[in-house]
Amino acid sequence: MESEQQLNINTTASQGLLALEGAETTNLPKLPPAPEPEPQWQQVSRQIAQFLEQLPDYLSRFFNEYSQSLITVALIFAAIVTVKVVLAILDAINDIPLLSPTFELIGIGYATWFTSRYLIKASTRQELAEEIQVLKEQIVG
Repeated sequence: MESEQQLNINTTASQGLLALEGAETTNLPKLPPAPEPEPQWQQVSRQIAQFLEQLPDYLSRFFNEYSQSLITVALIFAAIVTVKVVLAILDAINDIPLLSPTFELIGIGYATWFTSRYLIKASTRQELAEEIQVLKEQIVG
């Protein structure tokens, strides 16, 4: 009796669907066969392809959200690089034997001229203050 009630699974070759033998199959839903598991390399390659498809969207959203911060970081980085390059150039100039003392003499001469031209008399100090004010207005607006 048990053998009569046991149902065997039979696949119909024409449709590739599963049906139960010995039962009325007209009212039963027929399911497609289970898909074969995808190999791991295909899963990884599919995930990488999906990520690369969405990468421009991710980058544009990231830049739109953090654009001010990114600009600030870039400017700080550029300032640091500029300072390092200037210091390297000055160090290279300092290593030239006669150039360093020459620049020191030029600096001392300019400081002496500036002091005698603008800082000794009150009228020339006022003139310097006016020139600085005009320069500020030109820069700031």
